[in-house]
Amino acid sequence: MAKITLQGREIHTNGELPKVGDSAPNFSLVDNELADRSLKDFKGKRKILSIVPSLDTGVCATSAKKFNEAISKHPEITLLVISADLPFAQKRFCGLENLKNLTALSMMRNKDFAKSYGVLIQDGPLAGLSARAIVVLDDKDKVIYTELVPEIAQEPNYDKALHAALKK
Repeated sequence: MAKITLQGREIHTNGELPKVGDSAPNFSLVDNELADRSLKDFKGKRKILSIVPSLDTGVCATSAKKFNEAISKHPEITLLVISADLPFAQKRFCGLENLKNLTALSMMRNKDFAKSYGVLIQDGPLAGLSARAIVVLDDKDKVIYTELVPEIAQEPNYDKALHAALKK
């Protein structure tokens, strides 16, 4: 169980992020066309998993926009933005913000992704959503970088995540 804060108040996740060097846990998430997507669908690509509670918050929206812009210069990297939002809301958000360099994925069918990645919030007002975290995977789905953002209202370290994704 990891400790994070929400506006200074301690809350907890169900576990810990995968460790650097581990194989990434597989997942089943839902894309904007309501299709199930798994880690295998992105095989052979370097990936940034930007895990957020909801794209309907300022920090999550900012994070998606900043990563989308950064990735626009690096088509060899796949950006997956994962939240509890419904696919309809994700699609609307990405359309309104003109975010074309990311794949939004929803945990609408289950919370297995958040559980296996150790980011499911257990208590407090956001219980049942995921903590803000970054997991970077190499082209063989090995974890090469992680960040559990300690204060959920803070942005992640974009530069470190992108640097890890670009490092060969």
